Formats: sequence, structure tokens, C-alpha cells
Amino acid sequence: MKASLALPTIVVLVCSAGLSTAFADEPAARDKLDIGLQLYSLRAAMDKDVPGTLALVHKMGITDVEVANLYGHSAASFRALLDKNGLKASGVHFQWDRFSRDIDGIINDAKALGCQSVTLPWIPHNGDFTINDARAAVEKFNEWGRKLAEAGLTFAYHPHGYEFTHFGDGTVFDEMVKETKPEYMNFELDVFWAFDGGADPVKLMQKYPTRFPLMHLKDMRKGVHTPNNTGHEDVESDVTLGTGQLDIRGILAEAKKIGVKHYYIEDESSKSVEQIPESIRYIRSIGD
Repeated sequence: MKASLALPTIVVLVCSAGLSTAFADEPAARDKLDIGLQLYSLRAAMDKDVPGTLALVHKMGITDVEVANLYGHSAASFRALLDKNGLKASGVHFQWDRFSRDIDGIINDAKALGCQSVTLPWIPHNGDFTINDARAAVEKFNEWGRKLAEAGLTFAYHPHGYEFTHFGDGTVFDEMVKETKPEYMNFELDVFWAFDGGADPVKLMQKYPTRFPLMHLKDMRKGVHTPNNTGHEDVESDVTLGTGQLDIRGILAEAKKIGVKHYYIEDESSKSVEQIPESIRYIRSIGD
């Protein structure tokens, strides 16, 4: 799909030795589309130096982030580091175990971080993900989502491809959409994982235009075989946006059309520090 898009110009660093060379900023084009970053992309650097890595994110021109780990900090102290580096955490991920035993703690941490959205990225399951797994999860989703909504937060689930196996006339994911209450929970569309599972991200948004307030932007190396419904791929399959198999231009056009609220680049590869600025530059290049 081809469409004309208003996209951002963001200051970025060429992240090679010393991460020291910056692209020029073009202020007139700023703020057309706010591209954030899922901090999991920089997990190796965060393990070693949280303050320094957050400073790097700021130097990349990113202001919106999604948190995946506190790296030993309290939510309050992590928020202080974000504030110091001019970053706003609009969203945060927590795992199933934390949801199942400490939903009140999740609410408190999300608020301390200043987040609006809380996302669950994985449903524990053994072997193939079945409709019974999905229905058991959906029951919890509606329960957790209601509690988060009552606390003034929004709840989303992040599919990882295993949800797009066939069921009835559609997929297991279709059943999850049907059985969840949109007033209590919605979905974060990771375009890589949807594509990996055999779904077309653009057609998914067209089918469910009100259910994807959040998006992970990532591209898949050419030659990777799909569909794969395991929820697992070699992390080196994550490549710079615009160089892989996905129609990033068409995806962004449809996302803009349905009103996606937050876009986060996520790059799980060992080259993420180098590729993230290149991905930002690509997004800038396909604007008007």
C-alpha cells in the first residue's frame, strides 16, 4: 500500500564506536509522528549502565519510551532517571507471573513510572498455543483490564505470532478479540510477530481498527520463512526498518488511519544500537 505520510525528523546518533556522530536535525519536520522506543531493544547496554543508556536514548532524539525491566531500580528511582534524561514512559510491560500475583503492585509501579498503558507480552503455554489456552487467558485479561481501568490505566496484550493459528473460520487471535472487552483491554500490534505468525498487519488493522492503540515497529530479514507460530525467531532476524520483508510504509499509513496512539521501535538484534538510528532515518525519509 502506498500513501503519503507526515513523518518525523529526529536527531539521531550513528551508533558505532563511541556513538559520536549525529545526523542534522530539521526542526520544521519535527513532531509529525512521535516515534518511541521499547527499551528492551537496548537490554544489553541497560544491564551494564542504565543512566548512560537512557542518556543515549535521549541523544537519539527519542522522548517516548516503553519500559520492559527496571534493572534493579524501584519504579520511583527509574522514573527519576527517565526525567533526568528528558524521557517519558508512556507504557510498561509486565510478565504473567507478576500479573497473577501482584496486580496492585503493577498499578503502583505503572503510576510511579508515569505510564498510561500496561502491556502483557506473553502467555505461558506448553507446546502449541490452543484455543483453551487463549480462553483461559482472556478470562484473566478481562479481570485484570477492569482493575487497571478502575485505576485509570489501560491494558493491552502483545501477540507473538502463536495466536494466529487457524481456528474455525479464522484464527485463535480472532476469538481472543471477540471474547475480550474493549473497554477493559486491547492489543499492542507487533508487526514483526504478526507477520511471523502468518497475519498481514495492514489487514489486521483494517479488520480491527479500534483494537490496536499501540504498535511495535520492526522489520524481518529477507529469507526468513513464515508462517511460524512458535513465538520464537533468531533475534538477528530483526533488521533496520525498510530493509526487510515488511511493508513499513503501508503499515504506517494504515496505523495513522486508525489512530494508533503510540509507536515504539523494537529491535532485538545484537546490532540494535546501530540499527535504531537507521530505522528512525528511514521513517523520516518516507514522509512527505
